[in-house]
Amino acid sequence: MTELPSTVRHAIERAQASSADPIALFVHDLDALRQHVRAVMAALPPKVELYYAIKANSEAPILDALAPLVHGFEISSGGEIDRVVGCATRKPYVFSGPGKLDSDLRAALRHGVEAIHVESLNEIARLQHLAEAAGRVQAVLIRINPQLPAPLSSKLAMAGTPTPFGIDEPELALAVRQVDQASHLQLKGFHVHAMSHQQQVERHEQLLDLYLQRWPQWRALAANPQTVTHLNVGGGIGVNYLGPQQFDWQRLCTYLGQRLGADAQAPIVRFEPGRFISAFCGYYAIAVLDTKTSHGKHFVVCRGGTHQFRLPVAQGHDHPVIHLPRQPRSTSAATQPWTVVGQLCTPKDILSRDYPLQDVRIGDLLVLPLAGAYGYNISHVDFLCHPRPSLLFVQEGGACQ
Repeated sequence: MTELPSTVRHAIERAQASSADPIALFVHDLDALRQHVRAVMAALPPKVELYYAIKANSEAPILDALAPLVHGFEISSGGEIDRVVGCATRKPYVFSGPGKLDSDLRAALRHGVEAIHVESLNEIARLQHLAEAAGRVQAVLIRINPQLPAPLSSKLAMAGTPTPFGIDEPELALAVRQVDQASHLQLKGFHVHAMSHQQQVERHEQLLDLYLQRWPQWRALAANPQTVTHLNVGGGIGVNYLGPQQFDWQRLCTYLGQRLGADAQAPIVRFEPGRFISAFCGYYAIAVLDTKTSHGKHFVVCRGGTHQFRLPVAQGHDHPVIHLPRQPRSTSAATQPWTVVGQLCTPKDILSRDYPLQDVRIGDLLVLPLAGAYGYNISHVDFLCHPRPSLLFVQEGGACQ
């Protein structure tokens, strides 16, 4: 069983002791977040940058903890611009994603966005008009939807297939020409984000090889290739929710360092992971409200549910569970499979199926780890009008709200 950090466990216990109702809340361990990110950053080879994709978790304490450590942020909406502008430590940020509003683009221009990733020919024309009106020459990266071999796809493919993301590779020359001819746009590089939640390091190595093989061809399309310096390879690095073996980041960085070191014309490579950065620091704690058996299946009914922590349903997995008994118990009790559900009036409100728990009782607490990314912030929290969960941020020396 995964051990809870003492600061996290104490925060959960204090929250339950001070609450009139059984709890459902998130706890984020900021010290663990910083430790993880320092290790991630230390592995980066020369000419490689890391921007945190804040869509994974954009809460202010998370951003404030990360800002001194990462090279910058990646955002995808006007609301996320507000988040990074409000960060205690200002860092460069880039603006990606389809369907950008004119008001979003104006805000990005006004707040000094480092680069905008253009997703279509229409967006290039629109951004030129807005940049000209703002009197600003704006750096852009063209997002490419490249042709990819089938083995390099994933469950969440975002390139190499029909998608709303990026410009198909056969249209790239036209897109580059359109940017080159724009008086207030400057081509800085290219962006390719092919897959999400990929856990196989070998596939990432193959993907980077493919990008770097095509980089000279892409760069040569520009009128001034010497100013085209950056290749943003996106994020997409997965988290193993069901076992201890995680993505071998050190191996990927070592491989990429060797690959870039052998190429005098190599670009500056930029990663923009989200899940792989923040997932490990978060915990979802829920109190057991009821236990029951139905048609031979054992159910634990808990405070909260998928309207607060949608990740297991979104990912299609049964989440790991840490059991915190309310009182010490005999270890001789039998372990049996329990399906952990929430309070919603739908049979889809399932957090984990047939998870082995020992002597679970009403009033106990269950804690779901790996809840720091794409959990609360993608959830339908207003469904059934249950109260929103508390978000706690803890670090050595006390809580940070």
